[in-house]
Amino acid sequence: MSTDSIIIKAEDLTKRFGKFTAVDSISFEVKKGEIFGFLGANGAGKTTAIKMLCGLWKPTTGKANVAGFDVYKQTEQIKKTVGYMSQKFSLYDDLTVKENVSFYGGVYGLSNNSIKEKSEYLIKKLEIEKEKDELIKSLPLGWKQKLAFSVAVLHDPLLVFLDEPTGGVDPITRRQFWNMIYESASNGVTIFVTTHYMDEAEYCDRVSMMVDGKIAALDTPRNLKNRFNVKSMHDVFVKLARPDYVPNPIPSNQITTL
Repeated sequence: MSTDSIIIKAEDLTKRFGKFTAVDSISFEVKKGEIFGFLGANGAGKTTAIKMLCGLWKPTTGKANVAGFDVYKQTEQIKKTVGYMSQKFSLYDDLTVKENVSFYGGVYGLSNNSIKEKSEYLIKKLEIEKEKDELIKSLPLGWKQKLAFSVAVLHDPLLVFLDEPTGGVDPITRRQFWNMIYESASNGVTIFVTTHYMDEAEYCDRVSMMVDGKIAALDTPRNLKNRFNVKSMHDVFVKLARPDYVPNPIPSNQITTL
């Protein structure tokens, strides 16, 4: 992978909180334009890693470069270059749809004309014209998620961090959300997505599997399934997280005699 094609490069990136090591010396690269899955169970270190890469938290040790900027010295440049959608969303419940879009447009430094144009386009695209003056807290969760993603890419970032963006919604809404991800990726935006839904790994170009703060494996979904001789990414994760895992035998009273 050439240097010019890399948008994230981490080397031995570590974050400790007192004696607890949340992220333990992880090293990886993310290519421009790819959908990179950062998977693992709750508490595996995904959110901590993403906050360091976004410039929100300073690493304890190690190195990382995001979109050409150093995570120690150039955090403000990183924040202007990337988009970020947190687990709990980043919209304000007591503002309307239009007010949220305008607020974040201002945060991202967009002009008034640009904010107006992008706001009108976004609201029409999401088909929420009737709800544009409604408070965010009144919207269904799925609508909030799609709006939060749209706001995260409002300023045309090179890279978007999505921290467990599909938690708590129905399968149809998850599918719609991933269609939005595909669309952004097709326009050259790099997507860095964390999730604990193993089926979503199938939608990624490459996947990193986090276990106890470490990267246990990193490859394409197909290669990982072939490597562990399993049919699903869930099974890959089970093998990585529980190497001693043995499937429960079928109880004798449930065995059908042929």
